[in-house]
Parts: sequence; structure tokens; C-alpha cells
Amino acid sequence: MSIQESIHADVIPAIGAELAGGKLITLYMLAGVEFALIDLGAGAEIQGAWGEYGQDVETTHGDGEKNTRAMAEAGSTIAIQALEAGAFIPSALECHLLMHAKETGVIEHLREDRFYWSSSQYSADYAYCVDFEGGWQDLSGKVSERPARLVRKIPVIR
Repeated sequence: MSIQESIHADVIPAIGAELAGGKLITLYMLAGVEFALIDLGAGAEIQGAWGEYGQDVETTHGDGEKNTRAMAEAGSTIAIQALEAGAFIPSALECHLLMHAKETGVIEHLREDRFYWSSSQYSADYAYCVDFEGGWQDLSGKVSERPARLVRKIPVIR
């Protein structure tokens, strides 16, 4: 599948509509660029460890795509799987945007019995995870096995 590289603001579908192999859940700004955030759904979830204890990976709370690339360069199996799927593991911010989409009925089928990985590191030993039952953010040891919900983002051209 060829992944759309950008979208013009005049042709953005409604929130909840199909876009780039998933569902458009929101528009958001990141470092001065507007993006369309696309949820790839429950069928695209992956499971695994975030990475290794003691390995410091430079990540942010905002840019999951950049974070996932840094994770993959550090050898993270789930990050490599995400990138091979043409997707990424959402950052802590992007996980909360997923939670908002769930609360507003835009997306369904986010497991409520587990914490999902974000691509945002807390420390060399821990990374942030989010519970989609209530939107709680917590820390987990990087070697823990957790699901990751895959997303895409497309720059919006205005």
C-alpha cells in the first residue's frame, strides 16, 4: 500500500472517516506543522517489549513517529514492526488524542484491560504507557510485554 504523503486542507474528510488505511481521529499541531492523525484500528495492534533496561533513547512527549524511529535504531522489535507496517507507536500526547477519540465515539475497540505503550521514554529503564479505560498515564519497565496501537500522521497543506 502506498501511504499518502500529505493532504490538502480542502479535501480532508470528516473526523471518523477513512483515510490512509485507517480512520481520521483528529487534526493537531506539532512543531508548527498541522497533521491528520490516523488510527489503524485493533487489527493493526502489535505486542512486545518497548526496549531494554538501561538503554537511554531520546524521545519526546509529542512526536511518536520520531520516537518510533529512535526506538527502532536502538533495536526495539515493536518499533521495527510498526515502521515496517508504515506506521508508528503514538507518543504520550498522541495516546491521549486516541483516548479523546474513544471518549467521543470516533474509535472503538481500544482494550480497557491493559496499558498500551506510548513511544515516549521516561528514563533509561521506563517508558510511558496509557490505560484507555480511564486515560491514565503511568510508567512501565521497558522489558514488559504490552500492546501498542499503531497510527499514522499526514501533514496538512493549507
